[in-house]
Amino acid sequence: MQLHNGSSHQEHAATTVPIAVVQFAPQTDTSANLAALREHVRTAAESGARVVVAPEYSMFAVTRLDERVVAAAEPLDGPFTTGLAALAAELGVHLVAGVVELPTPDADRISNTLVAHGPDGSRLALYRKVHLYDAFGHLESDVVAAGPLVAPATFTVDGVMFGMQTCFDLRFPEGCRRVAAAGAHVLLLPAQWIPGPAKVDQWTTLLRARAIENTVYVAAADQCAPLGAGASMIVDPAGTVLAELGDEPGVLTASIDPAHLARVRTANPSLSLRRFTVSADATAE
Repeated sequence: MQLHNGSSHQEHAATTVPIAVVQFAPQTDTSANLAALREHVRTAAESGARVVVAPEYSMFAVTRLDERVVAAAEPLDGPFTTGLAALAAELGVHLVAGVVELPTPDADRISNTLVAHGPDGSRLALYRKVHLYDAFGHLESDVVAAGPLVAPATFTVDGVMFGMQTCFDLRFPEGCRRVAAAGAHVLLLPAQWIPGPAKVDQWTTLLRARAIENTVYVAAADQCAPLGAGASMIVDPAGTVLAELGDEPGVLTASIDPAHLARVRTANPSLSLRRFTVSADATAE
């Protein structure tokens, strides 16, 4: 698949788009997780956010994936995802959150899926995690099927294009580059970044690197303690951290400024100057 050339990246919207990142601690009670998320999204909406991003595995979270995750999985018309749609409509926001999707009724592995809903409750975009967390002693692939290699999942709000990746995808710059090359101005990155030695330092370094090398905003929503490392943040396209959290629940807010993005891309036209393109076979699994 041939991706866009650099000239398209000079186009920008005229107004800013307020966004929010939710950091909370989902566990194994899906109803309680949805209720907790509702309060955070309400806070974000009251702050004026048009786009709200919640963590990976917002629906159901454990330290190590096992048969419990498969048992908790739901189809996309299940109660948790329909609850997310209703929440987006209730509060009038664009809402992105990670769900545990049961792709077919007889599936023995789930999909680690991000779902984006609009303020009318409609589904805008869907992303199934491509790079599974088979690292640091974990084997996500034991219970999760890797997502297909399809066109980047994006949606647009007030002329600003948002693209999605998930957690471990952050360690693969070519995946994030595909999102930027598809025209995205903002990379949304829900995560359950497992705590460990130097993990927060790696997380923050990689978030800023992906912003700088792709000249995009990055909005990263991590789970907080005890299952996630926290450190959610919003980074501008020059790598400046606009807002960040420690390891407690909370909501971050910032504004996506297309004029600032255009200035950064004029000063540092790395997307238009690149000499290699990233392509993928959309039929590959």
